[in-house]
Amino acid sequence: MIPLHLHELNPVVAQRMAPFFEDTVREHERNIHSLHIVGSAVTPDFRGKSSVVHSVIVLHAMDFSFLRFMASQGKKYAKKGIAAPLVMTPGYIGESLDVFPVEFHDFRLIHKTVAGEDIFSGLSIEKGYLRLQCEREIKVKLIGLRQSYVSTLGAKKRLSDIFSQSIVGCMPLLRAVVYLLGKEPPVRRHDTISIFQGMTSIEAGVFEKLLLLRAGVIKPSGDELDRIFEEYYTVLERMGKLVDDVTT
Repeated sequence: MIPLHLHELNPVVAQRMAPFFEDTVREHERNIHSLHIVGSAVTPDFRGKSSVVHSVIVLHAMDFSFLRFMASQGKKYAKKGIAAPLVMTPGYIGESLDVFPVEFHDFRLIHKTVAGEDIFSGLSIEKGYLRLQCEREIKVKLIGLRQSYVSTLGAKKRLSDIFSQSIVGCMPLLRAVVYLLGKEPPVRRHDTISIFQGMTSIEAGVFEKLLLLRAGVIKPSGDELDRIFEEYYTVLERMGKLVDDVTT
């Protein structure tokens, strides 16, 4: 069986993922190119039981029987804090770097290969594609915030849920912007926010607030949520102008 290299992972992540990967390899070893852990589980931001572990499984060729197997395992492993893995092939990765450069930039930066070839470390991300996606993602978030804020009709719970959903994807976006501005971004969320703020003079503390809100650490009042909305919208708007001015 393909050897699993889990020793460099957080022990909680290794213990959680070992049975999942072992089951996967046991059933589909011949088609597995590589197995990877991505996201917060391989950073100091991992919060143990409260954090979900994300992974990428790279197959030599896409296989519907493999997808059916993953679907059959979903309920079992979701209870253990394991997200449904992203499933892709080397060909798909090579053909998608121009479409999802933000995501693949983040995979390149934040991943651990636990079996097979490390396909992410050597990825070449073109800054022109990266800038374009950053601009698009920021504009999508801005219009989404405007529409969602109005649609809440002042309901605090709905606004809080909107912020919790909107912050998803902001850290890869921030790391991509830092990279566009000429620095290799850090992996820790706090460090990413800090270096972005230092490079741009944009007050970005609202990202910290939103991460705490999503984690349930803070529970802002209605007035505080309104202020967070204004801060968040203003920061995203300034980010958009900044990205628009980047020359690649």
